[in-house]
Amino acid sequence: MDYLARNRQHVLVCDHRLVVRADPKTTYCREGREKFKMTRARIDGQYLLMLGSLAFILLGVALEYAARAPFVDFRGLYYPAQCLLQERDPYMQSEVLSIYRAEGGDHPTDYANERQTATRYVYPPTSFIFTVPFAMLPWGAAHILWMVLIIGSYILASVLIWNLGANDAPLVSGILIGFFLANSVLLVIAGNAAGIAISLCLVAVWCFLRERFVPAGILCLALSLAIKPHDTGLVWFYFLLAGGVLRKRAWQTLLATVALSLPAVLWVWQVSPHWIQELNSNILANAAHGAINDPGIASSGGHGVDMLISLQTVVSFFRDDPRIYNSVSYLICAPLLAVWAFVTMRSRLSPKLVWLALAAISALTMLPIYHRLYDAKLLLLTVPACAMLLAEGGLIGRLALVLNSAAFVLTGDLSWGIILGIIRHLHVPATGLSAQMVIAAQAFPVPLILLVLGVFYLWIYVRRCSIHDTPQPV
Repeated sequence: MDYLARNRQHVLVCDHRLVVRADPKTTYCREGREKFKMTRARIDGQYLLMLGSLAFILLGVALEYAARAPFVDFRGLYYPAQCLLQERDPYMQSEVLSIYRAEGGDHPTDYANERQTATRYVYPPTSFIFTVPFAMLPWGAAHILWMVLIIGSYILASVLIWNLGANDAPLVSGILIGFFLANSVLLVIAGNAAGIAISLCLVAVWCFLRERFVPAGILCLALSLAIKPHDTGLVWFYFLLAGGVLRKRAWQTLLATVALSLPAVLWVWQVSPHWIQELNSNILANAAHGAINDPGIASSGGHGVDMLISLQTVVSFFRDDPRIYNSVSYLICAPLLAVWAFVTMRSRLSPKLVWLALAAISALTMLPIYHRLYDAKLLLLTVPACAMLLAEGGLIGRLALVLNSAAFVLTGDLSWGIILGIIRHLHVPATGLSAQMVIAAQAFPVPLILLVLGVFYLWIYVRRCSIHDTPQPV
């Protein structure tokens, strides 16, 4: 009672019971310590993000310069666009090959796979709205500008995603994103359009959810859909299903995509009236048995550093038949995507549900159809959800961190460069059970961790929707 007498101003009467309030000085000190810890964590998170960005730039540029066949994926965008500029069919490999050789792109050291990548166009005609301006420039200038755009847009997108997760776990978000940045050098080495398409999508997500620079977000997502719709299409679809202001943004993006793409599509149709059949033929040729996009064991380009990561690579190990591995992959993924869509349509919009929905779909997107390791950079969308669950504490938060860390390691370019280097030094026989086990060790980890990560976030998403989280402004 002496304590209560000395601190009468801190005693409340509630239902005839004495309730002792905390000393304001003690409360102030505790809040001050928490604010200091949070500020310190934000600063440390920013430092780690900067360190990852610096490593991404230096390693990417150095390895691109030292690579035997640098920017091979950009060649597959640049020369078909030049072909279109000359009013020649960009989907006819022979036409692109003639320009490729005339412009000096055909290097004597190129493998057949690299020549096919550069001359067999597999992008939709909508992509020309973005690539034709680069094709108007000489190769040297176009190559440098494309590299700068990949580096700049990817770092910007990473910073914005860190900003979305920083309120919950700034240090962990900085560690995850900084590590992912440093482990994404293949985007610079190959010059694949995924580096730009995914970055534009992430920028759009930030614009829509922060309700800032919305017109820029609409333009970014429209360009992303035009370049690589199979990477970012389900993110747009989420906005459409989610309702509210996000559905409005989805419709605005669709109108912008149509307006931007229609001139390019009409231009391609005039130059190449049979482009649909030719595009389909190019896709089938690349996916034929033993070709560069074949998910099976015999693939000539599916199990290197830029490996295929769709679920077909796992199923084909047991039955190398497209009718089997495609069907099984669709049967596994279709129910998961259906549950995700159904829950999204039935749930009320709230920030926590948005993060969980985007985290689930960023992993599941990779599994049913053709994707490579660089497409998995969309997993940056899992960071805000991971930070949110970690801030809530408990087993779920720790499990989210473990799964996210495993996914970021297993989808990292440098990680696989080291692993494949070790495998090569083991001198495993080229045939027999040992060779098959080595291929399985390469083909299984990424699709399986993507499946586990997607199912985990989908499970949390369904649980949160079932208890009717109180909606908040997005």
